[in-house]
Amino acid sequence: MPNPELSLILPAKNEAAALGPLLARLRERFPEAELIVVDDGSTDGTADIAQAAGARVVRHPVSLGNGAAVKSGARAATGEVLVFLDADGQHDPDDIPRLLAKLDEGYDMAVGARDATSQASLGRGLANRLYNRLAGYVTGHRIPDLTSGFRAVRAARFRRFLYLLPNGFSYPTTITMAFFRCGYPVAYVPIHAARRIGRSHLKPWKDGLRFLLIIFKIATLYSPLKLFAPLSALFFLAASLWYVHTFVSIGRFTNMSALLYTASLLIFLMGLVSEQITMLMYRDDAQSDSMGGDA
Repeated sequence: MPNPELSLILPAKNEAAALGPLLARLRERFPEAELIVVDDGSTDGTADIAQAAGARVVRHPVSLGNGAAVKSGARAATGEVLVFLDADGQHDPDDIPRLLAKLDEGYDMAVGARDATSQASLGRGLANRLYNRLAGYVTGHRIPDLTSGFRAVRAARFRRFLYLLPNGFSYPTTITMAFFRCGYPVAYVPIHAARRIGRSHLKPWKDGLRFLLIIFKIATLYSPLKLFAPLSALFFLAASLWYVHTFVSIGRFTNMSALLYTASLLIFLMGLVSEQITMLMYRDDAQSDSMGGDA
């Protein structure tokens, strides 16, 4: 019987070329772990290879997205600790014990942070660096790799945020920022990711813009005032500069200045209300945590 303490989850779509050797290594390295492959609408032999390797296969009849596959794997898993890794051969199973060691130290999630040589292209590396900086500003924590899909996490903590996770490639962004917001400690372990086997399913421009949008969406759930306050200050500064200009030139306070001051006030109040709603939402999470701990 698989060890109920550890579940290894691999979201996979048309990964027949890399899956067999990877599953063999995982089974050899972690013979007691539960091994789950989520077949996200593959049209090749992904599911057959997974079954032949002794993995439990969760099937999507059509492709729902990487995030949807991750959620299906998390729901199906029985382990107390979940390890997510790509099925394309990028992630080294020998790095998994290093992630698990961080959980033993008291962290709730450990993320494999890719080094600079692991980036598929210069553009993607620069984009990831931008995402890391934006997320670091919002959370107040240093985030070396926001989009890494290689991570170990306590199952109970992870499942708490399933409803927040998008179905696309940006689930790592959401889960990382949600953990920081709730005060769950997150560790980063340096890794080297190999080149994937087969063709990437990531669409750089489309998914890049989606990543950026999701960062802003999660930021409004995480700490809205960190977005609204600077924007409000910008409008206030513009209103003041325009007022100085019109007062010096025509000696008047114009409607434009009034409009900009009003916009500044409204944006700040929207941020303040959003901040209060966010605090109430995460207070409920904290209360359910304490109740779960007392049960």
